[in-house]
Amino acid sequence: MVSQLIDVQFNRDKLKELSERLNQDGPWDSWNLFRMAYRAEESLLTHDFHQLQCLKHLPQLHPHPHQIESARRVLHVMRGRAILADEVGLGKTIEAGLVLKEYMIRGLVKKVLILVPSSLVLQWQRELMQKFGIPAMAQKKEYMWRSYDVLIASIDTAKRTPHREHVLDQEYDLLIVDEAHKLKNPHTKNYQFIKEIKKKYCLLLTATPIQNEISELYNLITLLKPGHLGSESEFIERYVVSKRESKNSQRLKGELDKVMIRNRRVESGLHLPDRHVITVPIQLTEAERKFYESVTHFIKEQYREYGTRSALPLITLQREVCSSRDATYLSLIQLYNRLSESSSLRTAIEELAEIGKEVEVQSKAVKTVEMIKEINDKVIIFTEFRGTMNYLQHYLHQNGITSIPFRGGFNRNKKDWMRELFEKRAQVLVATEAGGEGINLQFCNRIINYDLPWNPMKIEQRIGRIHRLGQEREVYIYNLSTEKTIEEYILKLLYEKIKLFEMVIGELDVILEKLPSSTSLESHMVDIFIGSDSEREMQIKLENMAQVFTHIRSMTQNQKGNDTHLGLQEAANWINRK
Repeated sequence: MVSQLIDVQFNRDKLKELSERLNQDGPWDSWNLFRMAYRAEESLLTHDFHQLQCLKHLPQLHPHPHQIESARRVLHVMRGRAILADEVGLGKTIEAGLVLKEYMIRGLVKKVLILVPSSLVLQWQRELMQKFGIPAMAQKKEYMWRSYDVLIASIDTAKRTPHREHVLDQEYDLLIVDEAHKLKNPHTKNYQFIKEIKKKYCLLLTATPIQNEISELYNLITLLKPGHLGSESEFIERYVVSKRESKNSQRLKGELDKVMIRNRRVESGLHLPDRHVITVPIQLTEAERKFYESVTHFIKEQYREYGTRSALPLITLQREVCSSRDATYLSLIQLYNRLSESSSLRTAIEELAEIGKEVEVQSKAVKTVEMIKEINDKVIIFTEFRGTMNYLQHYLHQNGITSIPFRGGFNRNKKDWMRELFEKRAQVLVATEAGGEGINLQFCNRIINYDLPWNPMKIEQRIGRIHRLGQEREVYIYNLSTEKTIEEYILKLLYEKIKLFEMVIGELDVILEKLPSSTSLESHMVDIFIGSDSEREMQIKLENMAQVFTHIRSMTQNQKGNDTHLGLQEAANWINRK
């Protein structure tokens, strides 16, 4: 063994300085430098593991207490797998952003996929960048699936080949799905696609976790956390009485509380500006009245001949004639083209078209223009019918009012462009139901419901576009109602007499389930509006239906303390309650 000598040299230049400091007891270092170093280390300390560390890194964001608490529960109680089910406008996106930012700061999340409706891709990208400083990218090209850590994409794009293969071939630290109520059916491609994605953490966002049946809630939770509620047969045996009623409520509440958070406006302590609902009566011209009555007579004849088989198309046509002549024409033309050349109905439709030509003034549009000019501010007009939307844009242009369309079928770039044009240039946004979902329009505080849907949740979706966090002005909702038509009766029955504006998610479903001989609200409307031989008979049926609704609603509310049977209303209400 050969030993090796190491040459060690000492630098003694500092010994004199050290000796002097020892004799004088310092100075040992700069106090300012020491204090700065101390503060730097202190800022990195985690005094409480349950604190959200991300808040220190987001000085520009001031989340509300319920949003901070929701994020904390997702992290520490639900272990990163949760359904965020706040009511419309309470900031589910902020809660998801807090969870994402917190996981990224703690080093637990790097690869993230956010799947949303196409119209919301750019909105999500803006919010994550501006409010959270997260460099999320909007997916546009195929290569981007593997090139970016935080990617936002349309679920419709992601599920298609070749994109599908890229998504399923990777493992994600966090998957976020917005508008998750669209995944309620386990037999759809969307549901199966989300199920196959490999993810460690998962957030599902929806304002309506329950829409029709308790099974939808089971499907969502199973997608989020497989096995949490057992197998489908076990869930039915333990909790289900019927498709809209459950049993063993306390036990079911406890299980849901482990995976779902629902903040309600009345419980959040937030004060949103007041909302004012105003009914605007519209009196039809003689030509409009003649057209309405002719179409109504045609519908009644078809109903008597074909019965409930044609109920929904007939009642839709009845509502279209209250909306606009153009919407009615489109449906009549579609019906005409489906008929054989020898059909006698073709002659009846041709006669209706001739009567419609006599309508030179559409009173509802005239009143709308008057209102817009009087308001002299930005206005959103909602309609359910494409024909009405096209007509309104033309009529507004004739009257010197700038408007922007917003409907389904636009790609995400066009929808984002339309929103920006409305905010910066146009006075009016004319939207179909596609405009009532997801998009935020707090810079506007006026809505005109040109025609009313029967589902109160659609109305709440519309109002939620402007009556939400960030709205600083009082909100005004104008409901147009043509006098002595089905539209006026719908308004009086659904929105005044049985107070559908006041009902919570799911309450209507409980009532409809318990209505005698009922399959749908539409079937009751057909019986009332089309099956009646006189206006007096219609009024009596309306009164009877209102009394039945009121009675069933009262019974439902009185059963809240019953632990054996839990209605859908209760299931929607007690989520997140302790």
